[in-house]
Amino acid sequence: MSDASPVRKIESVYEDPLSVIWLNLAQQLGITVHRDDQVFAAWDGNGTLTIGDDATLDPDDSLAQMIFHELCHALTEGGPALSLPDWGLENDRPDHVVREHACLHLQAALAGKYGLREFFATTTDFREYYDRLPADPIYDDPESISSEVEMIARDAWRRATEGPWAKSLASALQSTSEIANIVNAFAGSQSLWSKTQR
Repeated sequence: MSDASPVRKIESVYEDPLSVIWLNLAQQLGITVHRDDQVFAAWDGNGTLTIGDDATLDPDDSLAQMIFHELCHALTEGGPALSLPDWGLENDRPDHVVREHACLHLQAALAGKYGLREFFATTTDFREYYDRLPADPIYDDPESISSEVEMIARDAWRRATEGPWAKSLASALQSTSEIANIVNAFAGSQSLWSKTQR
């Protein structure tokens, strides 16, 4: 008689709660998210957003944060950009930095509305710029912001808060905030979860 235990049938898998929320949001918006260790983030202009796998991301990155950042790029560039690779952005274009800055203004404003500004901060080389943004990244007028950045960011804000993605995006941010408020109470000082505002 064998004493070997029967193999347990696994019918469910654990998923990160924020990944569930933001993957669902992407799906609602007609975006398929693919993970690949050969890229950091790439949009193919035809419905597929590729994000690096967990091993390629920085320790303070998350899939949710990466999706959020790319959606901010899409909103900053506007509707026609959905059909262009990488939202029509090219590193060698003279206006690349201006448009990246405008995207970060939108990202900070949207995340800040839900107490997630630091939690959902950019983790690229532009982090220093992001951290210097004013309390109101859309309507404040510090000397460091060009009028062009302001104009682009304000157009993006209107698309984000009044356009066809507005309701779904707000729901994802609100749900993220609710989870963050719970986890924040248990998080250690080194945890990204401690960076949310309750």
